[in-house]
Amino acid sequence: MDCEDMQMVIAEEPNLSERKEGGKRGRKPGRKASTEKVDIRAKLERSRQSARECRARKKLRYQYLEELVADREKAVIALRAELERYKQWSMELSEGTVPDGFQQLFEEAGVLKVEKIA
Repeated sequence: MDCEDMQMVIAEEPNLSERKEGGKRGRKPGRKASTEKVDIRAKLERSRQSARECRARKKLRYQYLEELVADREKAVIALRAELERYKQWSMELSEGTVPDGFQQLFEEAGVLKVEKIA
């Protein structure tokens, strides 16, 4: 290629500084503005509904977890009271006395047989 051919090739190329018509930004050809508004409104409503449902599920999950924690705390309190009772009974047995409710515990467990007088 000589110098004149190069000038013709350069002259035939489109000006790169001009904006292309079919770019990805801007409005799409063939779409109507009213259809877009309806689609956007429907999309926003679906999004709002999804958010409401998500918040409701989250609220239920937190309620369930709070109930679970409350039940576990009640169980811990009951076990601590039982542990204190057993500690007290242990101390009374070490002193040589039979604690109140100790015999009833054995009767409930079936260790001692209660004789009934007929």
